[in-house]
Amino acid sequence: MIRDVRLLNTGSLLELQRRLRAAGNENIRSSMQRRIRRAAEPLRADLQSSIRGLNIAPPPRRGRPGGPSPTTRPLRATIAEAIRISVRTSAGGAGARVWIDRARLPADLSNGTTDMPTAINTGRIRHPVYGNRRRWVQQNAAPGWWDRTVRAHTPRMEREVARVLDDVRSRLT
Repeated sequence: MIRDVRLLNTGSLLELQRRLRAAGNENIRSSMQRRIRRAAEPLRADLQSSIRGLNIAPPPRRGRPGGPSPTTRPLRATIAEAIRISVRTSAGGAGARVWIDRARLPADLSNGTTDMPTAINTGRIRHPVYGNRRRWVQQNAAPGWWDRTVRAHTPRMEREVARVLDDVRSRLT
């Protein structure tokens, strides 16, 4: 799974950042950040709708029915709400980044390397039955909900960010 999406053209962004700082024009800089964020917002919205609408097949029924769910939160909506955007123009990682904020996920959905968003992206979701850690079940979903959505949006976002950078360059000269 692509852990996060980064629109990077670090050399161009850093060069523009230096020129903006030298020009002292805060309006151009904030406008550039706002426009880069707007370029990434459709991806975030599409990722959220993709996970919310993802069909996760129920596990096969065996034996008697289980008990009540140990949690009342909706899984897909919880993951959708954790998708974030950040825009940075500093030297450390200039660009836009779309990612799943693990801090916004409950601990049982994000426990190290085998977290739930990654498992759903692989298409195989293995979890305990109603919280019973001695009994596990596997559910299946269409693999690649994150990867497919990112691939579909990347060319558009790259074009928009390039257009923003060209506009800022022309305003500085």
